[in-house]
Amino acid sequence: MGQRVISKNTLCYGDNLAILREYLADETIDLIYLDPPFNSSRNYNVLYKDESGADAEAQIVAFEDTWHWNQGTETQYRELSAIGNNLARLLDTLVAVVGRNQMMAYLVMMAARLVELHRVLKPTGSLYLHCDHTASHYLKLVLDCIFGSGNFRNEIIWKRNFTKKGSQFKMTRLANNVDIILFYGKGDKAYFKTPKVRLPSDEFEQKYNLIDENGKRFKSEPLELPKMMARPNLVFEFMGYTPLYGWMMTKDKLEELQRQNKIYITKNGKPRRKNFLEEYDGTELDNIWIDISPLGQKQSESLGYPTQKPVAILERIIQVSSNPGEVVLDPFCGCGTAVHAAQKLKRIWVGIDLTSLATSLIKSRLYDAFKIEAKTDYDLIGEPITVSDAQHLAKQDRYQFQWWALGLLPARPYGGQGDSKQGKKGADKGIDGIITFQDSKVGADKRIIVQVKSGKVSSRDLRDLHGTIEREPNAVMGVFITLEPPSKNMEIEQMEIGFYHSETFHRDYSKIQIFTIEQLLAGAKVKFPGTDTTLKRTQPEQPEWVEQSALL
Repeated sequence: MGQRVISKNTLCYGDNLAILREYLADETIDLIYLDPPFNSSRNYNVLYKDESGADAEAQIVAFEDTWHWNQGTETQYRELSAIGNNLARLLDTLVAVVGRNQMMAYLVMMAARLVELHRVLKPTGSLYLHCDHTASHYLKLVLDCIFGSGNFRNEIIWKRNFTKKGSQFKMTRLANNVDIILFYGKGDKAYFKTPKVRLPSDEFEQKYNLIDENGKRFKSEPLELPKMMARPNLVFEFMGYTPLYGWMMTKDKLEELQRQNKIYITKNGKPRRKNFLEEYDGTELDNIWIDISPLGQKQSESLGYPTQKPVAILERIIQVSSNPGEVVLDPFCGCGTAVHAAQKLKRIWVGIDLTSLATSLIKSRLYDAFKIEAKTDYDLIGEPITVSDAQHLAKQDRYQFQWWALGLLPARPYGGQGDSKQGKKGADKGIDGIITFQDSKVGADKRIIVQVKSGKVSSRDLRDLHGTIEREPNAVMGVFITLEPPSKNMEIEQMEIGFYHSETFHRDYSKIQIFTIEQLLAGAKVKFPGTDTTLKRTQPEQPEWVEQSALL
């Protein structure tokens, strides 16, 4: 099909390796962030387990999302090995030492993708790979081969403020409380803006603890050199004081500070420099990030996605290594944190994920935060576009179909009590997805319960949905999505169930709305309070948009 030129934000459903090769042209991306699906919330000793089933001698803790050495892995490994470069030699050595197991399958699959990511990155571009201690050392070797060790910039340590619990090694080792982000530039011209962070407000008064005669708050810092840095040529008298080992600057610079009222005299007559709080613009950031907390389930930002990262991390990375209007790519976009941050910071974004659960979450997230929708505000690649496509997906995997169908509304996938496990397969209490809306400027959000059916449907399904609405807290309406056309009896049942009345907007809305996949593909929309008024959701993101010509 050939690589395409993409002129706007794009969300892709499918294998990122195939999409990278088919759609993205060389040197067209400014910044890449990836958080490969390696970790989740439950620990297993799997990575060093032979595919034959026998446990290898070395065991490390890994997680649910693992890769398996299969025929596809073997083929990919042989293709990479046949090239004969440094990466090929590294993989050959690791296979000989580590074996054909899940860790090596992971590295082979990542190596193939990192080669493509390096290809699409501009000479001024950068890559940030988010990982943990189980594979970061292997991944750095792979990245050194692909990017060149000289283009390694930093190993960034993100320290959480709480310790992971539940490890079976808890009593025999220290807790693992950090994530690792490997930062590489494409070359010497990679864009980088030195980031600064501000002190927390509660630390200002502690550090800037002095007030001058003009009422300005400041902190004092030394002006004289310590013994180990002695400079005899800078030993002279200034303001009645002569340092033993010299001043930090020449006399004319000291006199300039004096004219600016930036000299503070201590009780023992020693001049020190005034640093005013009003001039503080932040402290240069280093590679230890301790100021960004992980997400808790009760935080408004949390979507219940097991590997979700705080938006603040992605905002920092995007601001450091890109400019407004440039292109940010996340090839493992999950619940869309990088996409969200890029949209907020006025970058063009490309997100890729293999599951409909992820793309549906992203659609819902973008609509909630920015009121933007697929097809009109961003392109879609790889998702079903016809009823026939949808029927094929439903036969392949009904859960993927369900999650994809929710994204057409968009609705947030629901996974159980409290939405704590998005997209969980199993008992869902008759709820596949949730739409929330405000029907007043105060009070809790109202909820719309969404059900998706890919098989035969009847009026009994609507009665069951109505029962779920009556049972669930704050649920007032329902949406029924069906692949098959609804029967006449279902339409009668819908009318008998009646309406939800909005006191705020003085309108009635069908309590249950039925949509076929064909109707949703044609652009049909759910009607509920707020969709036809100027009422906004609480705290939406409101970025300014930057138009840009074709990029990929």
